[in-house]
Amino acid sequence: MTEKVEHTDEEWRERLTPEQYRVLREQGTERPFTGEYDDHFESGVYSCAACGQELFESETKFHSGCGWPAFYAAKAGDRVNLHRDTSHGMVRTEVTCARCDSHLGHIFDDAPQTPTGQRYCINSVCLTFQPTSD
Repeated sequence: MTEKVEHTDEEWRERLTPEQYRVLREQGTERPFTGEYDDHFESGVYSCAACGQELFESETKFHSGCGWPAFYAAKAGDRVNLHRDTSHGMVRTEVTCARCDSHLGHIFDDAPQTPTGQRYCINSVCLTFQPTSD
């Protein structure tokens, strides 16, 4: 991880689209099955749309049927942070970018078909994708 990225709310609003700001900075959620990367399985790396930090490798992405991109592991290192989330009357684990503290989604222990048993359920709008070069 490189140095922390910090901006004022006004600066984040200037840098992000309104939907990105709502999800990344206000802990929103995009509607299921609407995101650009839900059914995207090209080889490459997914990064934080707010700060550019690499977060997930395409090799760890899988089709979970949940309506959002799903990964069974974050990229090596402390790329993401996990936080207890009790919003909306539920107990979940929120996933945030370790570099800029932006909300990415949630992690669940409901993927026994994967090597880790985990499902990082990440909003597409929180990600950018860089394909693997040949």
